[in-house]
Amino acid sequence: MHSPELEQTLTGGNMAGQVHRIGETVRRPTGPWTPAVHQVLHHLEQVGFRGAPRALGSDEQGREILTVIPGNMVHLRVLDDAGLTRVARLIRDYHAAVVSFMPPADAHWQTDGRDPIGTGELICHNDLAPWNLIVGEHEWAFIDWDLAAPGRRLWDLALAVCSFVPLWPDHTANLRRYRLFCASYGLSAADVHELLDLVVQRTRRMAQVAR
Repeated sequence: MHSPELEQTLTGGNMAGQVHRIGETVRRPTGPWTPAVHQVLHHLEQVGFRGAPRALGSDEQGREILTVIPGNMVHLRVLDDAGLTRVARLIRDYHAAVVSFMPPADAHWQTDGRDPIGTGELICHNDLAPWNLIVGEHEWAFIDWDLAAPGRRLWDLALAVCSFVPLWPDHTANLRRYRLFCASYGLSAADVHELLDLVVQRTRRMAQVAR
């Protein structure tokens, strides 16, 4: 007789509620946005983007099922220059992969962290930060896609540069690393300037959501 796989409660996180691991899958609470997020993940799988988990539906308890991403969470560790370059290119590759996704008109998205302009340039992850980056032996990937929603790519990059460069108040602003990130992504000079303004807006929005 086949014995059921052990269910392990995972620690960390502050938004998704209780998260569990069963075998090589993760089980997480769902919301009205889950069907649209799963469509995004299915699209990324179909176009060959490897920097995200795969959506496998839902279980008998109504939780979403996602594949486990092997590796370690970066959390608040500051990446070296090579790592900063790699994560900028990973985000660039994600944006290139998702830009062809056409969401249905009735898609429901989370509002926390969403671009206030409401543009549909592409589907932003909206939480591209060290606490959602898994570094594996060969592959790097972002997890926690609940906040995905239509927006501008620069809005998606604003939190990323703030947290990966980093540009937090308790760090000395590093213009060289900021330029390295922007060059690795491939931003134009105009975008590099505009992005700094969006960093301020994005961090204010994050503070409002946190409060």
